[in-house]
Amino acid sequence: MMEVTIDSEYIKLDQFLKLADLASTGGHAKFLILEGLVKVNGEVETRRGKKLRPQDIVEVEGNIIKVV
Repeated sequence: MMEVTIDSEYIKLDQFLKLADLASTGGHAKFLILEGLVKVNGEVETRRGKKLRPQDIVEVEGNIIKVV
């Protein structure tokens, strides 16, 4: 499991996907989210603006990343 550190209280899901190099652009992040390819804490998440906080787990196409 990879870990990605954020320097604020939270980060929005679409921004996190770009930060973690899971999406190359905002449009790519939007596509992944809207197609149901992103899970947050084991649940499919379709909201681009979902706030992620430390300890959340994001899964995209087999990649698992923990927010720290």
